[in-house]
Amino acid sequence: MSIQVGDKIPSKTLKTMGAEGPVDITTDEIFSGKKVLLFGVPGAFTPGCSKAHLPGYVAQADKIKQLGVDTIACMSVNDAFVMDAWGEAQNAEEILMLADGNAEFTNELGLELDASGFGLGQRCQRFAMLVEDGTVTQLNVEPGGGVDVSSAETMMAQL
Repeated sequence: MSIQVGDKIPSKTLKTMGAEGPVDITTDEIFSGKKVLLFGVPGAFTPGCSKAHLPGYVAQADKIKQLGVDTIACMSVNDAFVMDAWGEAQNAEEILMLADGNAEFTNELGLELDASGFGLGQRCQRFAMLVEDGTVTQLNVEPGGGVDVSSAETMMAQL
């Protein structure tokens, strides 16, 4: 069962890229006392993620923050090196790029995706959620292909 509106974000450690390489960042550091828009993607550099999902958030980052969001974060079951390179390639300076390399956080959220049929192994479903002080206030999980309910535009309308 996946996380639901009203649930607390589980305590886990993710990775992000620091000046000297990958560094740990806890969910408490990310979500405590903040309004965070977290979106998850099946994979960095994959077509839907690179052509629609992340670019929408990059283009709308300033407007999203003007609507009261403290942090916009993108998460994928990739390593910190890949997430950092993808963020650089997409000019995602305003987006916190989070690596869930072992899918531990993804599994805790109940948002895993078996993409082994495509040779990708375990991944994250495409989703977006609003989290206020560690509690999920909005959760949109894509029912299939495409970027609709988890797009930047949809999430902005729900702020």
